[in-house]
Amino acid sequence: MTEKIATTDGGQPVPSVEHSLSVGPDGPILLQDHYLIEQMANFNRERIPERQPHAKGGGAFGTFEVTDDVSAYTKAAFLAPGAKTEMVVRFSTVAGERGSPDTWRDPRGFALKFYTSEGNFDMVGNNTPVFFVRDPMKFQNFIRSQKRMAATNLRDHHMQWDFWTLSPESAHQVTWLMGDRGIPKTWRHMNGYSSHTYSWINAEGRMFWVKYHFKTDQGIDFLTQEDADRLAGEDGDYHQRDLYDSIDGGDFPSWTLKVQIMPFEDAKTYRINPFDLTKIWPHADYPLIDVGKMTLNRNVEDYHTQIEQAAFEPNNIVPGTGLSPDKMLLARGFSYADAHRARLGVNYKQIPVNEPHTEVNAYSKDGAMRIRNATDPVYTPNSMGGPVVDDPRRVAEAHWTADGDMVRTAYTLRADDDDWSQAGAMVREVLDDAARDRLAHNIIGHVSKGVREPVLSRVFEYWRNVDPDLGKKVEEGVRANNG
Repeated sequence: MTEKIATTDGGQPVPSVEHSLSVGPDGPILLQDHYLIEQMANFNRERIPERQPHAKGGGAFGTFEVTDDVSAYTKAAFLAPGAKTEMVVRFSTVAGERGSPDTWRDPRGFALKFYTSEGNFDMVGNNTPVFFVRDPMKFQNFIRSQKRMAATNLRDHHMQWDFWTLSPESAHQVTWLMGDRGIPKTWRHMNGYSSHTYSWINAEGRMFWVKYHFKTDQGIDFLTQEDADRLAGEDGDYHQRDLYDSIDGGDFPSWTLKVQIMPFEDAKTYRINPFDLTKIWPHADYPLIDVGKMTLNRNVEDYHTQIEQAAFEPNNIVPGTGLSPDKMLLARGFSYADAHRARLGVNYKQIPVNEPHTEVNAYSKDGAMRIRNATDPVYTPNSMGGPVVDDPRRVAEAHWTADGDMVRTAYTLRADDDDWSQAGAMVREVLDDAARDRLAHNIIGHVSKGVREPVLSRVFEYWRNVDPDLGKKVEEGVRANNG
């Protein structure tokens, strides 16, 4: 093996990696020791800001291969029959900081970047098909309620339940969170969902509404609260370690992509608002359709450049795909990209993990960390042969009709729109007796840790609204624990 010569960042051989330049062996160090200065200065600057939510996470590279024909619904090239696309995936917790344990009870982020032949396509989802709020005005405050108190710098269950019980639309997601899927056994043993409703457009220009479901081929599995607490102390990076070791050992995890498709016109009269992020579409109305398989088969080589600097954003759409009237999704179309500009710099898409695998001909110019050469003309319109707009039919832009006065109000309620029924149906019709018992156990344990009046009474009412028997069991258990 050829010996490597240590160099400065400029490529020059270094004088020493052990001793600073000083006046005599016992004298002061010298400012002209440029290698020492480089080492200290770089060290002081080698951390970038962590993500606001989803700070703790990890991921891997892989491929997505289409196994079925969905060309009747979308003209996207990466979704054409037989298409195979390289991709990167990042899994994460939501509320914890970068050093927090992997096994805290929390939703798991499920972020995907497909390097398609038409540019990058991103899906920013979770391991749950719903979310806590439906209006982006509440998102920032929701995240703050799950993080740390200003005075104590401690996470606080009283604060969390205060927000949830004052936001009844959270009930469906909180039921997921407090159940078995609130702590997956590993990242390999959880599903991933777009949660949001997106749009697909076919070659004839017809639009459909779509929800993505990545079903784990390893099977759903979970950790009990007690096992998760134990692992938080024994191995805080348990999920990261499991994914890396599995891929390193040749055990490549995979997920089967299935979608629900709603015809465009159905959305106008469907009994629930199909763009409400706190609701699911019942499978009896819109069954799952097979699309393809995602397989993770390559570990990262540099966590910082390939995962910590990976930037996912739902506005990365390609022809044949688009957003929807989902208010949360439309807001995320701005907020995710803006977060990356603030955290990584305006030219974050030139970082290799974020670069599309297609030719880029953009009019963006300069700014910190621009490494791709610009070519004249750098403005438009121009008469110098600069990039031109493609056939509008090929552009990734979904259009729908909207009308009305400018208002600040909630979605118009549909016949079956309410905040409790889907959560209640999940408790009574989806969970078995053992899962219902674990759900009650988890809620009781969580609420018993510091939740006080008047929030405590609202908690009991919250769960009675979800399911009367569950609410009764929660109240009895918490009152017994509190003496």
